[in-house]
Amino acid sequence: MSLTIGKLRRLQQCSTPDRMFVVIALDHRDDLRHLLKPAEPESLSYGEMVAFKSEVVQALAGVASAVVLDPQYGAAQAIAAGSLPGNSGLIVTVEATGYVGDAGNRRNALLEEWSVEKIARMGASAVKMRIYYHPEAKSAGRQEALVDEVAAACREADIPFFLEPLSYALGGKGKLLAPEEKRAVVVETARRLSTRGIDVLKAEFPLDAGAEPRRGEWEAACSELTEASAVPWVLLSGGISFKEFRRQTEIACRCGASGVVVGRAVWQEATELRNKAHDDFLQKTAIERLVDLGDLIAEYGTPWTKYYPGTVEEVGENWYARY
Repeated sequence: MSLTIGKLRRLQQCSTPDRMFVVIALDHRDDLRHLLKPAEPESLSYGEMVAFKSEVVQALAGVASAVVLDPQYGAAQAIAAGSLPGNSGLIVTVEATGYVGDAGNRRNALLEEWSVEKIARMGASAVKMRIYYHPEAKSAGRQEALVDEVAAACREADIPFFLEPLSYALGGKGKLLAPEEKRAVVVETARRLSTRGIDVLKAEFPLDAGAEPRRGEWEAACSELTEASAVPWVLLSGGISFKEFRRQTEIACRCGASGVVVGRAVWQEATELRNKAHDDFLQKTAIERLVDLGDLIAEYGTPWTKYYPGTVEEVGENWYARY
């Protein structure tokens, strides 16, 4: 596979010099409200949301290769406040939070009055979209069409597309994927969606780690995911503890992953702390966690350039006339 010059440049902005992804995720919206004010999430003000995100970005952006932020509370706000350094990669979400449809037939939508074109225009390095996806769901075709729509817009803007598919059970609200089904769904999702014009797959750990403790099975599942994906893949944290995510990161990277996009596993405790304890946690523990993950990724990860050996066409004389 190959990349256009704009996508190549922007993926370089999102990765380490070794071409790995050590990305901090802070595009949380409704779930962050519940973390910051569990008893009254709707009472959390716009200013409080912006302030928390800005503090985390200021603490961690310097040790991350990029930051994922939402347009409502994080992206432009972090730039304007100066908490996001100018040399940090910026990945901005395009989707509305949540989903429509019943729990066994989920559909996503783009955030109203927001677009790929606007993300590119604000100077971001990449676009990220989360979708709920099950290969056998009735909504699978519509979800694939949404991926195609965003992929086409990203091609037009020459900006990379990070896709985050989340698996779910078809049985309805409250139902969970059976452990034996989780692996098959995550791997088949990678096979189906990674060829639809995306540039990086942000993937779940490809089995139920609580139900399957054997390291050999973890390695086999991650290797299957690597084989299924046509693009580089990075591991999402999904709200698990740092200790557990660290174990998953090591095995994922040993078996083909190009890094992580990690959120709550690094910074969640900061939502519960106040004043000096809050600041100390972000300035010490959270940084140490991200640096630790970065060291693991540098040692075991697969550079994303393995998937993209060059650009679409040779950059020679008069390349700009064809661009």
